[in-house]
Amino acid sequence: MNILVPNLGSTSLKFQLIEFPSETVLARGLLERIGREGGDAASYREAVEKTLGGEHPIDGVGFKAVHAGPNYRGSYRINDGFLAALEEYEPAAPLHNGIYLEGIRTFRELRPELPLVAVTEPGFHATIPAHASTYGVPASWREEFGLRRYGFHGASHRWVSHRAPEILGRERGKLRLVSCHLGGSSSMCAISGGLSVDVTMGFSPQSGLENATRHGDLDPFAVLFVMDRLGLSTADARKALLGDGGLAGISGVAGGDVRDVSEAAEAGDEDARLALDVFAYQIRKTIGAYAAAMGGLDAIAFTAGIGENSSELRRAAVDGLAFLGVELDPEANETDSGDRLISTTDSKVDVLVLATNEELIVARETARVLS
Repeated sequence: MNILVPNLGSTSLKFQLIEFPSETVLARGLLERIGREGGDAASYREAVEKTLGGEHPIDGVGFKAVHAGPNYRGSYRINDGFLAALEEYEPAAPLHNGIYLEGIRTFRELRPELPLVAVTEPGFHATIPAHASTYGVPASWREEFGLRRYGFHGASHRWVSHRAPEILGRERGKLRLVSCHLGGSSSMCAISGGLSVDVTMGFSPQSGLENATRHGDLDPFAVLFVMDRLGLSTADARKALLGDGGLAGISGVAGGDVRDVSEAAEAGDEDARLALDVFAYQIRKTIGAYAAAMGGLDAIAFTAGIGENSSELRRAAVDGLAFLGVELDPEANETDSGDRLISTTDSKVDVLVLATNEELIVARETARVLS
């Protein structure tokens, strides 16, 4: 069985074709600047056509879908009901749902005989207990609109839940692990016995840690206050919080890329330094909170673009956690590469760096559903 996994961006389409049961990658590719002059495809439709036009047969397509509400927290064959739910919850994930709706509909139109599967981001977090997922809002809001903590980056956190015990040679069912998916979009997950028990992102991918341009945890009354003072519509507020918030909003560095923010901080920009300090503090505070939630801590795993590549951020994030038994090996943190331990041999808590593999998780789930 050959499973195609497209990763859809607003102007890009990255894909892998994976054969099962061997899990061999048969093909991979990246189309960029879609719809722009000099780009790899004149339109999204053309990009999908190119993706489908390879030499290997395709038996199914798996999508890393983001937010389809309370009735779709898992992996499902895509039908009209699922697409309606994806559309209903687009206001909660406008940067993600819209492009997946377009992509899925294009695949359906071009290859209607192909089975399509959605592996939703909150699926891994469906095991979070009610006391960790329930919001203190009117009951009718929870019941009618599905307001709860959903959590996202599920494929990445699921990968970490399998890969970390593999590297450590420990039993997955007994490991208390904090997974730190840190990138332009960031979240953390408490994983106990291989199951998600808490996660920083909530009803939307906006909450939790600061993201590159999206705010993290925020008192909703602060937003209502500004909306009243400036006469902003919900669309105005959403646009500002999606594009001008997060690390970009704190640092003043356009785009909020940690590499650019770090460069500005090294040049003496105090706002940029503050943004990095806020980010590291949130990670450090969350690790402590999740150790309490799980009754202890065995391992911390850093993954995704920042987690894998920023030794400075990793060091700052665990600085001060010696009371939990965390001891970082400075040399391993700075110089090693690949999936590895970066804690000392005496550290009571193992600290790892892992390359995430969301595509393989999506392909595995897709193959399972289709089987």
